[in-house]
Amino acid sequence: MKKISILFAAFMMAFSCTTTVQEEQLQTGDLVFVGLPMDYSLENDGDTMDSAIVAATGDDDLNMIHVAIAEVEDGEVWIIDATIKHGVDRHPLSVFLEDFTLKDGSYPEFIVKRLSDNSDASQWVENAKKYLGAPYDVAFQPADSAYYCSELVEASYLSENGSSLFHNAPMNFKNSDGEFPVYWEQLFARINSTIPQGKPGTNPQAMSKEDCLVPVEGVDITAIQ
Repeated sequence: MKKISILFAAFMMAFSCTTTVQEEQLQTGDLVFVGLPMDYSLENDGDTMDSAIVAATGDDDLNMIHVAIAEVEDGEVWIIDATIKHGVDRHPLSVFLEDFTLKDGSYPEFIVKRLSDNSDASQWVENAKKYLGAPYDVAFQPADSAYYCSELVEASYLSENGSSLFHNAPMNFKNSDGEFPVYWEQLFARINSTIPQGKPGTNPQAMSKEDCLVPVEGVDITAIQ
């Protein structure tokens, strides 16, 4: 019986290693997802992009509203991501944390995930740098010269044959009631475009669930100096 118990424990340890990375150091190529509770209120700021994304893509207790790429260089942490404020940009971790500080001074949930095979991480980061300076894709249209956050990751994380490691899915801009938030209606009317509901695209919520990603436990990016 003791031998069976030992074998079972060894099996469980081996299985856990395939689903979770036990690593307390942020690494180049890691993805940082920004999550908010599903009932998070932006205090009457309901027409912002974040609140619209929360309404459209959330289906769990935690809603991922953003994803960013980490690069560790000479002990310093840099973030490459696409935001309305910066477009596609590379900036210190401190700028990223400041940008996502909530109105009450607290932070959202930062969840770090890593590709199960991270051997090409440096190349993926170099791919992302090719897009630095590109504008933020407010129209969420594929195959243009602008990028939103998960679109940048999709375009950068490529396999040897040039295909993305992540998958497209029909985009959803509607809330749980099946209606478009006012923000989206106003935004797409302003750029004289129809809302690309159902067109192929990506979002941080779906990307965070991709099978190629494993969670990295023990990393608190707010404590990194």
